[in-house]
Amino acid sequence: MGLRKDFLWGGATAANQCEGAYNLGGRGLANVDLIPVGEDRWAVVEGRMKMFEFDDEHFYPAKGAIDMYHRYKEDIALFAEMGFKTYRLSIGWSRIFPIGDEETPNEEGLQFYEDLFKECHKYNIEPLVTITHFDCPMGLVEKYGSWRSREMITFYERLVTALFTRYKGLVKYWLTFNEINVILHAPFMGGGIYLEEGENRQEVLYQAIHHELVASALATKIAHEIDPNNMVGCMLAAGQYYPLTCKPEDVWASHVSNRENYFFVDVQARGYYPTYALKKFEKEGINIKMEPEDAEILRKYPVDFISFSYYQTRTTAAQVDELSEGNLIPSVTNPYLEQSEWGWQIDPLGLRTTLNSLYERYQKPLFIVENGLGAVDTVEEDGSINDDYRIDYMRKHIKEMIKAVDEDGVDLLGYTMWGPIDLVSAGTGEMKKRYGFIYVDRDNYGNGTLDRSRKKSFYWYKRVIETNGEDLG
Repeated sequence: MGLRKDFLWGGATAANQCEGAYNLGGRGLANVDLIPVGEDRWAVVEGRMKMFEFDDEHFYPAKGAIDMYHRYKEDIALFAEMGFKTYRLSIGWSRIFPIGDEETPNEEGLQFYEDLFKECHKYNIEPLVTITHFDCPMGLVEKYGSWRSREMITFYERLVTALFTRYKGLVKYWLTFNEINVILHAPFMGGGIYLEEGENRQEVLYQAIHHELVASALATKIAHEIDPNNMVGCMLAAGQYYPLTCKPEDVWASHVSNRENYFFVDVQARGYYPTYALKKFEKEGINIKMEPEDAEILRKYPVDFISFSYYQTRTTAAQVDELSEGNLIPSVTNPYLEQSEWGWQIDPLGLRTTLNSLYERYQKPLFIVENGLGAVDTVEEDGSINDDYRIDYMRKHIKEMIKAVDEDGVDLLGYTMWGPIDLVSAGTGEMKKRYGFIYVDRDNYGNGTLDRSRKKSFYWYKRVIETNGEDLG
């Protein structure tokens, strides 16, 4: 049996991690531009350190990134050479509305993405577009406090209306918010939220999340009205939580952690706030302002499919001693798993578990839109890059993905590995933490030619796509 014949193989990037050209084409400044590499990065990411403009003491990798703004034709040609069926990319919100609250969009920004989508179609590559991949125009951060303000829903409606109208017939698959749950762990990066001294953190964040959830539902409504062929998905930073032991307290802790993660998709896929979330708000004194119409909006416009990133599972215990790094969300160290060079635990079977958990819970089509390995690559004297560790990581994960479909009956639309071309790491801001099949000559501080070259994994993935996952080498 294997995967569906029209399975969407490809790769995924984010505008702020690859485009660069932060001040060209009428683009405005965004929160994601202002996150430096180095020791202050995490304080800015978490909304603890205020950085609303560039300074001379820090290096800001998103300013130039890998200059895909000028090189996208070359990059898409390389994706086509691998046989991509789809390319997941994101819109830079401040390319379309530079300040964020304008009435009319920036034509130069709209044209840039139109040209990019047409370039994809030239090679029969289906664009999969994330509307907001952590981006928020700084005009909206400074003037409205970003998603803490209900007015953001109106600005988001304007954005999606402009996109769905302009790209009708060019884009069919849309994601509303990238890793929507990350806002709880990385408020400034995830949603442009800087937390003032003495604020009720949970209340501010869940209020912002409520506005995003309503905005996501309205995007689904508008997408279907403008083009009934549009398919709109949500996007979760996923990964099953395991209990550290079979001690009942640890099992309960893992259940609570899984629930906190699924909360976002519970609302986006089922169309209402689950009782456990309402109880949490009540018990913790979290007061969320909801308008009378919000419940109906959420109910009437759930997403069509569920997409997610998967890098690792996480482990929970009632008593936490030692934590491992992870995709913006640390967890207790699982003693049975290996770790990447950046301390991320590697669990291929966990992908199968996660796929089954999501499909059993929601019974909607799934889409793996991020999965990959960040590692240091060595360029040999002849220019080759033998990244067998990346091939090994992906082979093991794809095997488990195929089992979830073939043996468990999970309905899976596609797989876009994270970072098919080296780009700026969201977690660390580094370039040396490489994910790609395509090497980019650039270091952590912007030095290098930006030349592209194919790694060993490039040819491996080409074969995987050619055989629809039957030859994993």
